[in-house]
Amino acid sequence: MAPNEYFECGTCGKAFPRGLQARNNHCSSTGHSWPRYECDVCHRYFRTEAACFQHMNDTSHWNRTFYDCAVCDDRFDSDSELTEHHHYEHNYCSDCERHFQSFNNLKMHLRSRQHVGTNMACPFCSRPFATATGVTHHLESGSCPRASGLNRDEIYRLVRSKDPHGYISNNLLEWTGSYGYEATERCYNGFAYECYLCNREFDRLGSLTQHLNSPIHQMALYHCPNPSCRQEFKSLAGIINHFESESCGVTRFDRIQNQVDGLLRGGRLLTL
Repeated sequence: MAPNEYFECGTCGKAFPRGLQARNNHCSSTGHSWPRYECDVCHRYFRTEAACFQHMNDTSHWNRTFYDCAVCDDRFDSDSELTEHHHYEHNYCSDCERHFQSFNNLKMHLRSRQHVGTNMACPFCSRPFATATGVTHHLESGSCPRASGLNRDEIYRLVRSKDPHGYISNNLLEWTGSYGYEATERCYNGFAYECYLCNREFDRLGSLTQHLNSPIHQMALYHCPNPSCRQEFKSLAGIINHFESESCGVTRFDRIQNQVDGLLRGGRLLTL
C-alpha cells in the first residue's frame, strides 16, 4: 500500500496535514500510539512492515542501526537489548566471546574483576578486590598486614555480637575456636602427604598443613536465613559468596557489596 499523504495517528487513524509535530501532539494528549510502521526519516506511515521497509529501501531512508545476535538470527534495535538477549537466552558474554553452562555461571563471570574492576577495598589496608567475598576471605585468612588480629574466629565473634538471635550465625554453645593442626612426616603414605580426615593427597607437607588449617575441616559457623535453603557455611566469605550468587533470592549482589564494608568495620549486621 502506498504511504498516506498526511501523518496519521496509529490508534485512531486521524490524519494531520500540518505535519509530524501536530500528530505527535495529538498522540501525547490522547495517549494514542504512534504508527506501528513508520519511516525513520520522513515519518510516513505504512500499514505493513514490508511496505515500510520497501519505502525505506527505495528512498534510502534508513536511519536505524540494527544489532545482530552472534549466536542466532535475532536482530535488535539497541546494543543493550542485544546484550540482554545474549545473557538471558544464550548464557553468552559478547565482550569475552565466551559461553557458559548456566546463567548463574555467567553472572559470576560478569561480576569478576575482568568486568567490574576492583570496586571493593579492604577497610584496613585498602587492597582492592572485585567482590565482597574477596575482601572477606582476605581478612578471614589473616592476610591483611594492618589487621593481623583478624581471622576467621575473630570475625565470627564479631558477627555473633551483632547477631545474638542467630539470623545468619550458628549459636555454637561449646565452640571455643578453630582447631589447629600441624602435619608431620608420618602423613606420608609412600606416594604423597595424605590428609587423614578426607584422604586428599598433597605433594608437599606445607600444603597439607595449610589444608588442615583451612575452614574445610572446621565447624560450620553460618547458615543461609532463607527457610527453604538453610545451607551451612564454614566461613563468612562462603555465605557472602552464596548471597552474591543470588541463588536463593535472599538479597541482591549490589546490596551485599554495599553492606559488607560496614560490617567488617564493626558496624551493624547485614540487612538482607
